[in-house]
Amino acid sequence: MTIWSISIQNLRSKPFYTFLSVFSLALSIALLLGIQQVEASFKYQMENNLGDIDLVIGAKGSPLQLVLASVLHMDNPTGNIPYEDAKKVGKNPMIKSAVPISYGDNYKGYRIVGTTKGFAPLYNAALEEGRAVKKSMEVVLGHTVAKQLQLKIGDTFLSSHGLVDNDIDVHSEKLKVVGIYKPTQKIIDRLIITNLESIWDVHHTEGEHEHGDEQEGGSIEHSGNAYEGKEITSLLISFRNPSAFLTLPRKINEQTNMQAALPKYELDRLYEYMGVGVKTISCIAYIILVISCMTIFISLYKMVKEHAFDLALLRTYGASNVQLIRMVGYEGCIMGLLAFLLGILLSKTGLSLMFKMVETEYKQNMLHELPLMEFLQIGALVFIMILAAIVLAIHPIIKMNISTILSHEN
Repeated sequence: MTIWSISIQNLRSKPFYTFLSVFSLALSIALLLGIQQVEASFKYQMENNLGDIDLVIGAKGSPLQLVLASVLHMDNPTGNIPYEDAKKVGKNPMIKSAVPISYGDNYKGYRIVGTTKGFAPLYNAALEEGRAVKKSMEVVLGHTVAKQLQLKIGDTFLSSHGLVDNDIDVHSEKLKVVGIYKPTQKIIDRLIITNLESIWDVHHTEGEHEHGDEQEGGSIEHSGNAYEGKEITSLLISFRNPSAFLTLPRKINEQTNMQAALPKYELDRLYEYMGVGVKTISCIAYIILVISCMTIFISLYKMVKEHAFDLALLRTYGASNVQLIRMVGYEGCIMGLLAFLLGILLSKTGLSLMFKMVETEYKQNMLHELPLMEFLQIGALVFIMILAAIVLAIHPIIKMNISTILSHEN
């Protein structure tokens, strides 16, 4: 019988204790991996979906709600603002581009966003097939929308009022698919893009307007009073220079009936609030990790003490101390490896279920794969602690007095 098979047999001889040690360690690993992946996913969503948006202007209310609704499209808007007022802000020389967006409808839960030609460049989105919107009631689909709903160029559909899928308040005007964007891994993948005129037409906004979207590079300049009395949800702004951060938001908040919110600042604040929970769960996970490794140490140490006679007998038949130490080491490593694999499985399963609920609710896949380095760091930590447990557990083997053990047993 080999040293490896003896180690396996020892683990099988005490199944409950082995399972308890492996499961408790796997739980701590799952918590650590899970909380790090949640943190990484949140950071990725913040950094990846901000695009070139430096400021969001919308109706008065919660600035965080304004950012979540207009940038991440995960909340209800704070209200509407007059388009004429938004155009005046867009003329400020400190602003490089000002992209209006208007929404309030959906199709199968995916938001329909009325905007201008300046919206897609914010996310570096390019057409995969078809063309851009040229007139009212035409739409370009985000890649995920087209894939999930199996829509193609030329298809038509009816939108529903509100941001939640429903069959009650359905508009009568058909929207026609004229283009599909390439995948970007950003929020635009899950949006249905049209022009502002489509949103106004669907909601029967009073007053005449020019069909067609002639805006270039995010500018919101128009001739005449074609858009007088119209409203939009918010204005996405990119600054021309950093000095605008210091003056423009305060000026808008104090001198207008609109609200200015800095997306990066608001999302950083949200992350700080989340940080308390992240640290708490991480501390709990580390405590469970230490307890789990102590349990493995006790299991190995108990095995060495209880099988002292058998180990001494193996020594008399020619087994070396190194071979006996390897036997204990194999047991510890097997439990550590099983726990690590089970921890990854538990983490993946739990996060998939959790983020599946988020995707069902918000039509947005927020799960981002954890970098390999994070896995390696946790794996290295577990290995070090298992190694420490093995080193402590083999102390009786190193100090073993064969004659004393055999004579005492006899």
